[in-house]
Amino acid sequence: MGVRRFGRVNWLGLRTLATREVMRFMAVWQQTIFAPLMTAALFVLIFALAMGQGRGQVMGLPYLVFLGPGILMMTVIQNAFANTSSSITAAKVQGNIVDTLMPPLSAGELLAGYLAGSVARAGLVAAVIGTGMVLLTGTGIAHPGWTLVFVALAALLLGGLGILAGILAQKFDQMAAISNFIITPLSFLSGTFYSVQALPEPFRTLSHWNPVFYLIDGARYGVTGVSDAPVWRGLLIGTSCAAVVLWLAWRWLKTGYRMKP
Repeated sequence: MGVRRFGRVNWLGLRTLATREVMRFMAVWQQTIFAPLMTAALFVLIFALAMGQGRGQVMGLPYLVFLGPGILMMTVIQNAFANTSSSITAAKVQGNIVDTLMPPLSAGELLAGYLAGSVARAGLVAAVIGTGMVLLTGTGIAHPGWTLVFVALAALLLGGLGILAGILAQKFDQMAAISNFIITPLSFLSGTFYSVQALPEPFRTLSHWNPVFYLIDGARYGVTGVSDAPVWRGLLIGTSCAAVVLWLAWRWLKTGYRMKP
């Protein structure tokens, strides 16, 4: 009996994969949701204590107001990457990746299913941290639409990078190396805790070649109305990078690169 499709999409298979990816991280919410939130809270507490009563100012903003969007996006970036990369790597190491590859799912459906988990996880932590940020600082969100756009872009871009990393990695220590030496430095050194305008050359110019910088800067504009770079430039660069990464992920899923036994 053939798989029932509506149009050219196997909606049942896509929904099943997306549900599996969401339930996978929700089953261990203490590790996947609560732990990142605690880490974000500790960052805010440490910097609040370090800055003292005055708390300083960056780009005309109280430091905690400036810091909030950076912490939010750092958490989104790390969680979006971790969701897809850990899912694929674990399936490959445990030998059950065939259970995902055998059903009649196209490369686009596999890509969308994996990304659904990343977007859901990133969106959940962003909503909780964003609520806490508003309550802590007593300020609202200047441009909610821009904030949502850059959070979604970050989830898609890093979710796509997580798929690529999961396909490349053959064991957990390889994945840990990618996360520790690439993703973590990018999330920390892209204007999360500081304005890139304070950097000396050539580091200031190099920061503007980093797409993660534009994601964090765009989200900061959405929350505070202040940014280091033009927000439309950040949108263009973020969208272009996400499109390239997702196309490559689709291509690798389509050809079965390093996936098929």
